[in-house]
Amino acid sequence: MTKRFFSLILAAMLSLMLLIPAVTAEDQTIDTTAGHYYVYTENGKSLNVRFTPGGEKIGSLKYGARVYCYYLDTGNGWALIDYTFNHPTYGYGTYACYVSNRYLQKSKPASKPDSSSSSSSSSSTSTDTLADLNKEFRSAKDVEPFAVTVRPSRASGWVNLRWAPSLSAEIIATYKQNDKLLVIKELKNWYQVEDQSTGNVGFISKKYVVK
Repeated sequence: MTKRFFSLILAAMLSLMLLIPAVTAEDQTIDTTAGHYYVYTENGKSLNVRFTPGGEKIGSLKYGARVYCYYLDTGNGWALIDYTFNHPTYGYGTYACYVSNRYLQKSKPASKPDSSSSSSSSSSTSTDTLADLNKEFRSAKDVEPFAVTVRPSRASGWVNLRWAPSLSAEIIATYKQNDKLLVIKELKNWYQVEDQSTGNVGFISKKYVVK
């Protein structure tokens, strides 16, 4: 009886030992996106740093700055980085903050581009006056959503996404060659589009996208 009891105990201990490596291996999963990255913006401007994804801006990183990334989420378009700043609310120190991951790259970028020579969104017809802007808005029509590809006038340039169909409207984001956007409305000279990776919705000139 005693022999059988000890045999059962030994069998139970062996079973537990077999389970331990599996649990340990699961706990040692490593995020392969972690590591150092460099800031790269097509126009050479600084990259906004936010306390939460899409939240309050708390600082910026200069073009070419080297930064440590804890996690790069290709699904929601944000990267969690190590950032040191002095903020009245949060104080001075190193915090885990967020930047748009499309402006991070593994290799150190070349010298800062000349923003004055890069391409930007434009329209074949100026929509800078209120009357012209209203006319452009009235031309909007519903469409079955379809994808377009960004095509700047120069391969190294970029195209602006604006909050309204006007060259004087605020720029929401910039897109480089081959970036994809979803058209949700069509105007005379502009498309209203959605960036499905970030949720941004704005207007982009028809001149710089192709179906």
